[in-house]
Amino acid sequence: MGSSVTPGVDVAREDRFDWFCETVSSDVMPVTLSTRHTADFRAKITDLDLGVVRLSSVACSPVLSRRTPAHVRRGDPEHLQLALISQGAFRISQRGSESVVAGGLVLTDTSRPSEGVSAGGQGEAIVLQMPRPAVALRADRVDRLLARSLAADRGSGAILADFLRTLLTHGPRCRPEELRGMGAIALDLATACLARQLGDLGEAPAEARAQETLQRIHRFIDNNLGDPRLTPQMIADRHSMSLRGLYALFADQPRSVAARIRESRLERAHADLTRGGTRGRPVQAIAARWGFSSATAFSRAFREAYGITPTEHRAASPASPAATPGRELPGSCEPADSPV
Repeated sequence: MGSSVTPGVDVAREDRFDWFCETVSSDVMPVTLSTRHTADFRAKITDLDLGVVRLSSVACSPVLSRRTPAHVRRGDPEHLQLALISQGAFRISQRGSESVVAGGLVLTDTSRPSEGVSAGGQGEAIVLQMPRPAVALRADRVDRLLARSLAADRGSGAILADFLRTLLTHGPRCRPEELRGMGAIALDLATACLARQLGDLGEAPAEARAQETLQRIHRFIDNNLGDPRLTPQMIADRHSMSLRGLYALFADQPRSVAARIRESRLERAHADLTRGGTRGRPVQAIAARWGFSSATAFSRAFREAYGITPTEHRAASPASPAATPGRELPGSCEPADSPV
C-alpha cells in the first residue's frame, strides 16, 4: 500500500548517495544524479500506491538530476509527473522550456529528456505519477505545460495541492480500496487543474470537472464555517449552480452538504472547547464562532453527535495545546497520526 524508504543503519554514510541513486533509477526511472554533498547526503522517499496513479514524497539534500535520451531508451514508465514543490526551489528544464519553481506545481514527461537541480538547501517535492493515457487531455496541448511553473496557491492548483498534502498525511491509514478511490479523485483533480492552466476546463472529462468543483466547495465550506449564513443555498449561489445541482454533486458523498456543514462546525467547536487558549471563553461564544446562532440548537446538536453536552465535554477533558483542526478527506479513511 505504501512505504517509507530511508537508508538503514547498515548503510554507511558515504554510501547513502549511491543508495539514493539506485533507488530512484530502479523504482522511478533511469537518471544520472550528482551532488556536492556526498559525505553528508540525506534523503527520504515515501510512496503511496493509489491504483491508476502513484503518489510519492521525496526529500533530499541538493542534487542535480539529468535524464538523457539514452536513459529514456533504457527505461520509460510513460508517465506524466506533476510535482508540488513543498520545500526549497528547483530549476527544471524540458522540451526547450525552463522554470525555477518554489511552492508551485511543475509538470514533466518521463518520455522526454529533462534536467532538474535544487536551487539551494534541502528540497522536498510531492509527486503525482500519472500514466500519460490516463490524462484525458490532448497530448500536444499538455506538452505546452511541460517545465512551466504552475500556481499552487490559488484556484484549481490550490485545491489539488491541498488534496495531495492531505492524501499523503492520511493515506497510509486507508484501506487499499479507499486508496484506489482517492487515486481516481487525484487524477481527476490533476486533469482539471491542467485543463484550467490550458484555459479550457471544458476539455477535461465531466468527472474531472465535477471533482474539481466538489473539492472547491469543500474548501469554501471549511473557509466559511464561522459564517451563520453558510447554507446549501448560499453555496449554490456562490458557485453559480442550482440547489438541485449542488445536491446532485453530493449524491455519492458519505454526507449531504448540510450534514457536511453541521458536522464540520461541531468538530471545530468540539476541539475549541478543550483548547488551552479558549477554555475560558463561554460555550455560547464558541458556538457563535463556528456559525451556531442559537446556544440551545448547538447544545442539542452537540449532544446528539457526542453523547454529552458541551459543558460536560469541557469538564471531562484536560486542557490541550492550541492547534487548528484540519479537514479530513471525504470518505471513511481513519485519520493518520500527526506527521506529512
